Parts: sequence; C-alpha cells; structure tokens
Amino acid sequence: MKQYEFSARTESEAIEQGLQELGVSIADVDVQVVEEGSKGLFGLFGSRPVKVRLTLKDAEEDPLADLLEDKKPAQAKKEPEKKPEKKAEKKPAEKKAEEKKPAPEKKKTEKKPEPAAKKEQEEAPAKQEKPTVKAEVRPMEKPEVTMIAAEELTEDSPAGIARSFLAELTKLMGVDVTIDMGTDAEGNVYGYINGDTLGILIGRRGETLDAVQYLTSLKVNRGREGYTRVTLDTENYRAKREDTLIRLANRMANRALRTGRKVSLEPMNPYERRIIHYALQQTEGVTTHSEGEEPNRHVVITNKK
Repeated sequence: MKQYEFSARTESEAIEQGLQELGVSIADVDVQVVEEGSKGLFGLFGSRPVKVRLTLKDAEEDPLADLLEDKKPAQAKKEPEKKPEKKAEKKPAEKKAEEKKPAPEKKKTEKKPEPAAKKEQEEAPAKQEKPTVKAEVRPMEKPEVTMIAAEELTEDSPAGIARSFLAELTKLMGVDVTIDMGTDAEGNVYGYINGDTLGILIGRRGETLDAVQYLTSLKVNRGREGYTRVTLDTENYRAKREDTLIRLANRMANRALRTGRKVSLEPMNPYERRIIHYALQQTEGVTTHSEGEEPNRHVVITNKK
C-alpha cells in the first residue's frame, strides 16, 4: 500500500489537498493524522500546520477478470519431420511373384457420426463477450443566481438578514472576509464568503460550513411564512466537493456493473447523497437508494439484473 503525507492549516484542508493531488476520493484512502496543529479558541485556529498521511487502499480484484481475459491456446509443439526410409529394391523374381497374386480387397471403413454437441460447436459462430457497460453520470443542475450589490440589500430581506448574521459571526470568529449575496428565481438565498479563511469555515468534509449554513437558515426563516433555502460557499468548496462525488459515483457505478454486486458508499449528509442520486438517475443498469440512520445514512448502488 502506498502512503503519502500532506500538510495544511487544518485537517480537512490537508485531506482535500491530498485527494486532489492523488486524483482519488475519500473512499479510496485511509486517513491518519500524523501531527495535530496547535489549537486555540474553539479549536478553530492553529499556529502549526496539521500533517496527515493518506494510504491508498488496495483495489478489489475483479471476479470476472478470468472470464473477460482473452486466453490464447497453447501452441502445439511441432514434431520433427521423419525422413522417408529407403525401401530395398526387390529382385526380378519377387516382382513377378507379386504381380501374379491378386490384389487384396480394401476394407470399407464407415465414418462414425460426429457427436451432435461437437457439430453444433463447429457450426455455431463464436459467442462474443459483451463489453463492460460504462456508467454515465451528470452534474447537478445549477440555478441562475442574480448577485445583489451591498448597497441594494435591505435589512429585512432574506439576503440582508443572512449577510448581517454572517458578518457578525465571522467577526466573532476572528476571520477577515467579504460576503457577497445573491438570489435565484425562486427567492432562495446564496452567500459567497471570500477571503483568507484558511479552511476554518469549511471544516472536516465541510461540517463547519454546513453548520454555519444551518444557523444562517434558522436566522433567515425565523418568524417568516414559507421557507427560504440558504446555501453558503467559500473557496469554491461546494463545486470541488460535487466534482469529487460525481467521480466517485462514476467509479462505484462501474464497479457495480462489472461485478454484479451492490456497492455501499461512505456516510454522507442529505445534500451529498442527493448529488449521488441525481448523478446516477439516468444511468442504465444501476439503481440507487439510501440505507441507515443519520448520521450514518449512506447511498447504496445496485446492479439491475
């Protein structure tokens, strides 16, 4: 097993950096923290980088590899050609005696009928092995977001409430950032946090970002009729995570098609599970469903029989 070490400000940033450089997903590696960075207030800050070791897992052996492999028949050894032996010349008297003898009758040899199975094998065309079907995945459909200038935001609007709450929260965390807000056609709120966040707002597998997003959503929807969805992003994390999940879905779907067995993915939050379901929704040969209880609920990819 190959091992690689990566350092960054936070554990999640080191893991994400390693996954991107190795071109794999979190399901393909074992993660071990070699050195923990020094922690400060709320465990969010560190003066020393965190070092993690990623160990690539051994690839599973394909049980159909022997069937799909083209086996060449062993070539038969050529026997050395036998030189014809010279026949001794017969004397004239012996030749005359042989000419007088009647020629022996040739025995008629009846051809035995070939077995039906063998005959069918020779006549039937060779069966061609079906090529492995490649799963095709698709990314999530992105809504069209209209950005709102800071001077045009009103304090009582959902986007204005979200921006004020995020500005106060990040100030308390000691993070110097700028916050841009936007909305889509349905009025849902999108916030983009820019600045030197050093992965503090992302956390391990986006857990901190999801928590901040949840708190912001509670603040926006408090005392309001209906529900306004709030989506937050920083350092383009959402797009990078979606790309990683789509590549994981593609690889695991092809494994399910190749082996004929169901494949269980790692536990994910509802948003990430929805990305997997949507990516494989139109893929022929596989179906997806979720199993387990939160926070261990995960996606299972099943091969259609």
